[in-house]
This record gives sequence, C-alpha cells and structure tokens, in this order.
Amino acid sequence: MNYQGKTAIVTGGTRGIGRAIAETLLREGLNVCVGARKLEEIEQTLRELEAPGEGGLTGAVCDVRVYEECEALVAHAVEEFGGVDVLVNNAGIGLFKSVEEMQPEEFRAVLETNLFGVFYCCRAVVPELKRRGGGYIINVSSLAGANPHPRMAAYNASKFGLNGFSEALMQEVRHDNIKVSYIMPGSVNTEFGGDSVSDEKSWQLQPVDIARVVADLLRHDERSLPSRVEIRPSKPPRK
Repeated sequence: MNYQGKTAIVTGGTRGIGRAIAETLLREGLNVCVGARKLEEIEQTLRELEAPGEGGLTGAVCDVRVYEECEALVAHAVEEFGGVDVLVNNAGIGLFKSVEEMQPEEFRAVLETNLFGVFYCCRAVVPELKRRGGGYIINVSSLAGANPHPRMAAYNASKFGLNGFSEALMQEVRHDNIKVSYIMPGSVNTEFGGDSVSDEKSWQLQPVDIARVVADLLRHDERSLPSRVEIRPSKPPRK
C-alpha cells in the first residue's frame, strides 16, 4: 500500500521516539494525529512540527490507560482526516525497581500503559482499519520483551506481554489486509525512565533510528510482513 496521503495515529507522540516518528511520517507525506496526556505538550508539538507541503497534523489528549480516551483519539483522527490507516502504539512508561520495592499501584501503571493501552488503542482502531480496507499497526516494544533483567520485572512483564499480544493480533487480522509489526529497540538516547539525553551517550540509538524503521515498514510490499524487528546500538560500551 502507498501510505502517502494516508493518516497515522502516534501515541506518546510529543517527545522522544514518538516525536521522531510523528515528524518522519509527516515528511513521508502522511497526515499525523499525535496523542499524549498533556495538552500543552500537544500544542507545542503542533506548533513546532507543522510545515506547509507536508502531511496534515493534529493532536488530542489521550491517556491510553483509559479506553474511552483511546476511542476518542481514533474518532478525532477520523473527523480531521476522514479515516485512519496506521496506528503506532508508542506510549509507554518505565519504573525500574525490585519487586520488593515496587508498589502495587506502580506495577499496575506500567502494565496498564505499556500493555493495556496497546490493547485499548488496537481495539478502538481495528474496525476503522477494516472499514478502510486494511492498514498497519506498529507497536513499539523493547529488547526487554525478550531479555529479563533485575529491577525490571514490571517493564519486562509489560513488554513480554506486548510481544505475545502483537503476534496473536497479527494472525487475527492479516486476512483483513491489516499488518501488525512490533519493534524491539535496545538503548535509545531519550529521557525515558528518568534517563537524560546526553552527548556522552552517543553510542546509543537515536529516536530517528526507530522512526526510520517505522517508515521502512510502511514501504514494504503488501506481500511482505516483517512482523518483528530488533534494533540495537552497533557498538555499545565494552563490559
């Protein structure tokens, strides 16, 4: 499918990986609807990214932990652009503590954002993609979805679950001309999980690296489905 002129929703689209994905898809000629929890971040993103000659841009407040807000995000994109063809589930949080230290509400927040939020957005968008005759769902996972680490039990659980969910959904909707892929990045130079963006971390992936993968997935021929993509720094520090 040629996605130029089509419409994409990007959750967590105001900073980090999501912001880079939104900007890249705009340059590829797609209309983009960004979702985020804070209105001021959405408004700033719309001011900074909108440029003539590229795809249209809009945004709406959406906490992916609330199903009704996910439905509203899809409805907003349909109202603005006439439909939705691509969903990029990027919104996510990371709380890195031992099981003993982590509070029950913190564990729940990680699962509700990183896994339930993806389910909510997919459930809201699949009928629209079917109405449009097909489309693409791309879920941003992590190498932590295959590699467990101490102090990452909640995050590991959410991303292991996301990977399984993505593969099951892929098999459910593939004959409706809906593709499902998930991307598993390694270390990315963002503020995710309390990290800071730093030139000293130049060995890390950059958000644009993940955005390029999203754009490349959309370019694949209809017969081709790279369902799982792992991307990691080429030269991490020696241990």
